[in-house]
Amino acid sequence: KRKKKPASLGIREITCTRWDQLIGELFADSLDQQLDRYRSPYVFRGLSNYSYTLQSSLNRLGHPPDRIRAIEQRLVDSFRKYAYGEFDPAASNWHWISLAQHHGLPTRLLDWSYSPFVALHFATSDLSLMDSDAVVWCVDRWAIQQSLPQGLQNAIKRDKVGVFPIELLATEFPTFETFDNPDQFNDFMVFFEPPALDGRIINQGALFSFLSRPDLDLDDWLARISREYDSARPLCKKIKLAKELKWEVRDKLDAANLQERVLFPGLDGLSAWLKRW
Repeated sequence: KRKKKPASLGIREITCTRWDQLIGELFADSLDQQLDRYRSPYVFRGLSNYSYTLQSSLNRLGHPPDRIRAIEQRLVDSFRKYAYGEFDPAASNWHWISLAQHHGLPTRLLDWSYSPFVALHFATSDLSLMDSDAVVWCVDRWAIQQSLPQGLQNAIKRDKVGVFPIELLATEFPTFETFDNPDQFNDFMVFFEPPALDGRIINQGALFSFLSRPDLDLDDWLARISREYDSARPLCKKIKLAKELKWEVRDKLDAANLQERVLFPGLDGLSAWLKRW
């Protein structure tokens, strides 16, 4: 008889109250058996309060789902029009939405990092929330590809990459409306590397996630696909950073030079670091 596969438990949630426990969880499952090197499959996003969701800045505007697509396109089009001269006008929509996200325009994109320490910085940088538990989300960028439409799966497997090069997305999907067709695609999330717009992108080991539709509830979707995922390695982990550990983490990150002056090169980052210090 064929053995029945064990049912997935969904998103793995872990509470860390010690530094060694936290580091162990962040680097768990990082050994790549094929390479025999420690190359984590996860990307990370840190939030300073455990109750915060993975809601995009576009969704936080509070508009109904039937309007949010048009609002996003209007925002990006207006940004592109008024930022003319600041960026290559011939650049793709993917380049423009990356630039807009980078400068604070509400979009469906979310910021992630290859570095768990960068995620820990953002989980502990708001001193007004040091009495609240924080969270670091960990998503397996390889496993998440299983939810992609077949055409995108073929493209990323062909190039043997864990996240999409922005040039590939610009070629395959020149407009975002292509994604927003529920009759053509199931819900999915794409990780892609933005252009190196400045030192912040580089120093933060940054990448973006793009949702197949702007009103997608990412927390709910990740929980749903995690329950369907069969592997000893969880597709998604939610690591709770207990509030009693936050100051130790913050001080150790500062000692390791993981702070605003490095992650936000320039006078703004310098000022933010000095203010917090």
